Amino acid sequence: MALYTPHSPATTHTIRFLERINADHHLSLQTYHDLHKWSVDNIDKFWSAVWDDTDIVGIKGSHVVDTLARPPENPDWFSEAQVNYAENMLRCRSEGRLRSFKPLYALVADLVSAFLARGLKPGDRIASYSSNCVENVAACLACAAIGCIWVSAAADFGPEGVFERTFTGSTKSSPASLSLSMLWYKSGLRPEVVVIRHPFGVTKTDYWNADWTDWDTLVADGATKKLGRTADGEIEWKRLDFNWPLWILFSSGTTGRPKPIVHRAGGMLIQAKKEFVICADLQPADVFFYYTTTGWMMWNFLVSGLSVGCTLVLYDGSPLYDPAYLWRLVDELGITIFGTSAKYIDQLAKVHKPAEHHALTTLRHIYSTGSPLAPHLFDFVYDHIKRDVLLGSITGGTDICSLFAGMCTALPVFRGEIQCRLLGMAVEAFTPAGAAAGPDEAGDLPAGFWPLPGYGNADAVEVARKRYQDAYFSEFEGVWYHGDHIMITSSRAGNGGGIVMLGRSDGVLNPGGVRFGSAEIYDVIEECFAPAATHAAHAVADCLAVGQNIANNTDERVVLFVKLLEGQTLTEELTKRIKTEIVQVADIPYTVNMKRVEVPVKKIINGAPVSSVNPATLRNAECLGEYERIGVLLRAEA
Repeated sequence: MALYTPHSPATTHTIRFLERINADHHLSLQTYHDLHKWSVDNIDKFWSAVWDDTDIVGIKGSHVVDTLARPPENPDWFSEAQVNYAENMLRCRSEGRLRSFKPLYALVADLVSAFLARGLKPGDRIASYSSNCVENVAACLACAAIGCIWVSAAADFGPEGVFERTFTGSTKSSPASLSLSMLWYKSGLRPEVVVIRHPFGVTKTDYWNADWTDWDTLVADGATKKLGRTADGEIEWKRLDFNWPLWILFSSGTTGRPKPIVHRAGGMLIQAKKEFVICADLQPADVFFYYTTTGWMMWNFLVSGLSVGCTLVLYDGSPLYDPAYLWRLVDELGITIFGTSAKYIDQLAKVHKPAEHHALTTLRHIYSTGSPLAPHLFDFVYDHIKRDVLLGSITGGTDICSLFAGMCTALPVFRGEIQCRLLGMAVEAFTPAGAAAGPDEAGDLPAGFWPLPGYGNADAVEVARKRYQDAYFSEFEGVWYHGDHIMITSSRAGNGGGIVMLGRSDGVLNPGGVRFGSAEIYDVIEECFAPAATHAAHAVADCLAVGQNIANNTDERVVLFVKLLEGQTLTEELTKRIKTEIVQVADIPYTVNMKRVEVPVKKIINGAPVSSVNPATLRNAECLGEYERIGVLLRAEA
């Protein structure tokens, strides 16, 4: 039984798009499943239709893609097209209750002028070390407006994490600049440093370096020079090739230096348009919030909401310091789209029930990502947040900076499932042998790396090309291997099958040859052993499941690390209830984006040194020493 059913599927943009495809191509597609299958079988026709339907600004041309090219060849798309990402983000100039786009446009125009005055040109990199603020959004858009490439590090990254992300390639920088709020640089030059002063006046003047530029001075300089503007005062957009690089995102980097992944301007634009306009049915009247830092791809996802003309809500702070605060914002600001992580919903369920304290009348979508959303948390959303809301559990990745599967306003929501594979995304589950998994059978879910050609020496470019091929196409020939352990369910209500996330493939557990995902353990623990579900002695505050090699590496056993409530110790009775190898630990390691760190812990308990893990990528790297000590004991008894 569905937890949510759309009121009028026939009026959704997805179904209107289906009808358009039927009319344009003389087809008789009936269901979302039909449309999805057509979209992946006819990629040139589909993506051409997405461009037209979502009204992308730019020159399209006649070419879409070589349909005979295989994914590992990374073919060019829309090779005749000329587009600018920022131009499409700043089309809207309307005024509303909460916002006016005119000041944002004016700020971006002044930054464009300031950047040009400093000699920045297409292909130069602009790096940000910033909180989630409007200045950061404006700087990103100004960067894209003139064809520069955006690189971002979140304000909660430590110095080493910032250095690894902002100073890739041949660029050199003074370590002192790593403590700044915002900076940019041109490759091979000492970076000019621009500082955004904290609005509450906490920036101490005695820390100021005479070589730094104040943000307000930068903007005023741009306003005075008025560079990069047409005769009528509009921004002179630098329309470039569809495949021009837009920004560089980074892998988590838990087991090595973060990998720089380049995303193209046209691809980011058309994916965002498809996801927001056709699948999610976002409207200019929507107020879009996503709890994210500037170092997570969900920040880029949020910024792309400007392409629809909706209002963005930027928040910088703890989401749970006052558990009611974000939900008060929903009522005060009229938030309609609320995005967060599965971990936040899990923690919220333990301390606050929004439906009891807030009206939430404007709220129509809740998005969750970052890790699998457990089935009982679907129940929490519908029982204790809002019944009449589309809960979009979504999955994608930094690798594509968009979604593989997620929300669709034309489809129902079923407990524990992502609604559907998104249009144009040929997502399948593969068995270990490389065959397509059947419905309800678990399997694995099968861009480019920096530097691209023209941005580094030949050897560095070749290393990046090989790393890209090895990362995604080495598992199954000709197939992108993403590395999630999933199950595609039997089709219901024409959805072509929902997606159940079972964990990461590199963290799949395989005791006695029986493969299952760690998320299956977490779901049981979080539902049956949560503090609200049992007494304190049997409550598990957090946990981590990994496999330990045994029998001379011919088998493995599952080791469950548990963090209990303060003052509690692991008892034999609780161990028997869970029935696995269970170890009490003081803390569970998480990345800075609040994802459990399974693979590094698995390596540590199997003998790898703690030094093999990059501490700059973790929120609490100090806890890994305990796992190293426990690993010695576990290996001794295995």
